[in-house]
Amino acid sequence: MGAALIRYRVIAWIVGVVLILLVVIGMPLKYGFDEPVVVETIGPAHGFLYMGYLVAAFDLSRRADWPLKRMLAVMLAGTVPFVSFWAERRVSRWVAVRPERTPETVAS
Repeated sequence: MGAALIRYRVIAWIVGVVLILLVVIGMPLKYGFDEPVVVETIGPAHGFLYMGYLVAAFDLSRRADWPLKRMLAVMLAGTVPFVSFWAERRVSRWVAVRPERTPETVAS
């Protein structure tokens, strides 16, 4: 599960940074100065990266046996600026506290 957590953490940070760039720089340029170039380039990139975020969050949630509500909350965290950073820290704590499943513990 360690590799799944690392994949999730990396993509959560990337999606968070790209979303902040889109909202803080791209949207004001588009709507305030009629310059949509940043939104036209960063917007599709964020959409593509968000799909990777969803896959990583789903993979981690299945490996950690999370309930559906937790999985959906983590997946939605990538849609709100700054929330993906908070969710990444929470997910790291949830996984760190959870004991690792080994074949011996699964069999018993």
